[in-house]
Amino acid sequence: MSEKKSDVILHIDEDTSHDQREALRDHLLQHNGVMAASYRDEKPHLMVIEYDPEITRTTDFIDIAQSSGLHAQLVGM
Repeated sequence: MSEKKSDVILHIDEDTSHDQREALRDHLLQHNGVMAASYRDEKPHLMVIEYDPEITRTTDFIDIAQSSGLHAQLVGM
């Protein structure tokens, strides 16, 4: 993995449970190039993703959310 890293916020449209957010976070962490993914239960619609832009594309995060049955958009930092 290169030493480059970027952050992006993923905004999730649906109301999700803690377990759904954990599952999405785990799915994101399995994606090549994702270094970290975190959220706070008090802001359930937002997830911060740290990733290597040389390895993965931010549009992959939307695809991962959609494969989990969610609608999401990226919010730049």
